[in-house]
Amino acid sequence: MVSNVGSPDRVARIAGLEMPRSALTGYLISLALTVLVTLAGLAIFARGNITNIGLLYLLPVLVAATRYGMRTGIVTGLACSLAYNFFFIPPTHTFTIDNPQNIITVLVLLGVAVVGSQLASKVREQALLAQASAAQNSALADFARQLTGVSTADALAQALCAEISRLLSVNAVLLRPGEDGLSVRSAAPPAPVLEMLDIAAARWCFDMGQAAGRGSDALTASEWQFYPIGGASGVLAVIGLSRSDAREPVSPAQLPLLVRLIDQAGLAMARIALTEDMAALAQARERDRLRQALLSSVSHDLRTPLTTILGTLNDMRAQGPEQEVQLAEARAEAERLHRFVDNLLDMARIESGALHQKVEPIDLSEAVASALQDMKRPLAGRQVDVAIASDLPLALVDPQLFHHCLINLIDNAAKHGGSAGGIEVVARQADGAIVLSVADRGPGIPPGEALRIFNTFIRLEGSDRTGGSGLGLAIVKGFAEAMGLSVSAENREDGPGAVFAIRFGPEKMKEVPTA
Repeated sequence: MVSNVGSPDRVARIAGLEMPRSALTGYLISLALTVLVTLAGLAIFARGNITNIGLLYLLPVLVAATRYGMRTGIVTGLACSLAYNFFFIPPTHTFTIDNPQNIITVLVLLGVAVVGSQLASKVREQALLAQASAAQNSALADFARQLTGVSTADALAQALCAEISRLLSVNAVLLRPGEDGLSVRSAAPPAPVLEMLDIAAARWCFDMGQAAGRGSDALTASEWQFYPIGGASGVLAVIGLSRSDAREPVSPAQLPLLVRLIDQAGLAMARIALTEDMAALAQARERDRLRQALLSSVSHDLRTPLTTILGTLNDMRAQGPEQEVQLAEARAEAERLHRFVDNLLDMARIESGALHQKVEPIDLSEAVASALQDMKRPLAGRQVDVAIASDLPLALVDPQLFHHCLINLIDNAAKHGGSAGGIEVVARQADGAIVLSVADRGPGIPPGEALRIFNTFIRLEGSDRTGGSGLGLAIVKGFAEAMGLSVSAENREDGPGAVFAIRFGPEKMKEVPTA
């Protein structure tokens, strides 16, 4: 509810929206008061010659100046001086003054009328300014109370448009960015008509953070006047104003009120955005917690039975060629499932921060050979070329974590490098660091996806990374960064295929002692 002080009519009148009272009406009322005072003076004068009757004429002068302004007060003062001269200064019923003292009386009366009019006019202006300030403060306080109950951006847009339209008697529209660009989110009255030039002015206002449209310095051909609604992170929305009668949307007297309304809306909009971000963050944390719990539970529950199945399959002996093929396929699938469970466990350890490292100097040739030995069955029938310089320094890493990184990189190349594509494992020293890369001959990585490919559960459509669980490369990145290494992915320059590289900085290198 808006108080009486801040009612729309009162705000409009004080802010200068309402047309001033008719000057003719003010003059007529003031002259009527002069006539009444003259009649009262004549009635008093008939009872005796009273010299202070001229003071009665100060009443209409002060009333005229207080209610209708200084100009009306001065005109009324002149009329009172003439009436006093005509009816009460001898010779009466003429404008002739015989006694010089009476001339002084008339001049003093006129001077008092002028000074009184000026003072009364200033008091009136100050009173109106005080009322306007009180009305604006009341309107702002009411609007602030409304905003405290607003919890969504759409509700805020509706409240702002409705309040500005009601207080300033204008058409209001609010535009906010979305998936389809800057678009209308609310309007008062509804269904505004925005031409292409109006949309361009709104876009310029949003991009530049300055007023645009009619009455501004930019795109003045637009019938709408747009103002930015800013927050701590920049411009959040744009408010547009117009009038149906094509007059200037906002007068100078209205501008301070509009600016304060926009500032309050900007603060409320920033608060709502922050609240939505916090809610989204809380939901993301809850999803991560549930996912981590699920990964940990599933991986631990599957690990023991899988170990038993693998041991049983390894102990079984085939009774014939057909059973030999069946057992080989069962062992391969069980080992693949075992690696998947290991990946689940590793990812749970990465996300929970439960990685415990034991850094040792290792030889990269031996580490690669060990990883290829463990991947012997998945790599069966596939050519693997290894090129590791013999003079490379030792790498300071956790042997077990680094072993998992190599296995996942090689397994990734085997899955996505094509059915007959070869795999290349290369380690060399470049720019003071060691770069170990695993390259394949698959279709490669889509443009712009080299960083996203290391995210959890990412399988890129339109590339060779569409199969699998989407965990292997995420584990490589997690383990590598935990050990202080960096990983990268790119397409090959000498043909189709992808190259995944692990980079060892100088702090992760240890020179081999010479004999």
